[in-house]
Amino acid sequence: MDYIQAVVLAIIEGITEFLPISSTGHMIIASSFFGIAHDDFTKLFTVVIQLGAILSVVVLYFKRFFQTLDFYFKLLVAFIPAVVFGLLFGKKIDALLENPITVAVSLVLGGIILLKVDDWFTDKEETQETEKISYTTAFKIGLFQCLAMIPGVSRSGASIIGGMSQKLSRTTAAEFSFFLAVPTMLGATIKKCYDYYKDGFVLSNEQINLLIIGNVVGFIVAMLAIKSFIGYLSKHGFKMFGYYRIIAGLATLIIHFWILKLTTI
Repeated sequence: MDYIQAVVLAIIEGITEFLPISSTGHMIIASSFFGIAHDDFTKLFTVVIQLGAILSVVVLYFKRFFQTLDFYFKLLVAFIPAVVFGLLFGKKIDALLENPITVAVSLVLGGIILLKVDDWFTDKEETQETEKISYTTAFKIGLFQCLAMIPGVSRSGASIIGGMSQKLSRTTAAEFSFFLAVPTMLGATIKKCYDYYKDGFVLSNEQINLLIIGNVVGFIVAMLAIKSFIGYLSKHGFKMFGYYRIIAGLATLIIHFWILKLTTI
């Protein structure tokens, strides 16, 4: 991986992490285009630069993020399913499904769902504040988030739809998804780093510099993306993201089968 590739991947991470279009899926496709998808450092990089995105949530929602212990316990309850499923099935799912074709198919199927989701959940009695979310609702949102273990399934998209299925408003569901991202992505980063060193790899000075640059770029871009997304979502809903996912998925399939065979992981 060179510095240009690192910046491009970080921009993709910052834009897509909190949008319902799958950051991991986009980075798998991009790294496949670059021909570096198989590299162990690339796999570490695409996870660790999520720390920059995490920091953007904490900064943007500083006053609201530091709430009562009850709110943090709810985040913990929502986080538990990802821990359990990740430890039990994470590596198996990655080995079987982490490739551009799986991502492309997931993008298309997820896009079709996003075209319909605004019509499915139109309950007028919606919860408008993250503080009022119950423990049961938090746990159910956590189960929805586990769907994102499949490459191409958006973590934010799955958890937002999970929240809306529990009668949260679009904005409230999105904000809870952002808060839930903090322990989820932090946990994923710690596990990925542990596995990397456990497998005998050691970071070089250049790789450390790449990680620093990736996190800084991801942080800046994610700040802009979150602000734009919340404003757009509250007014227009998910359909634009659905159309985008379908187009991106079909384009990836066309490129892979008829233009340039993408490398797999």
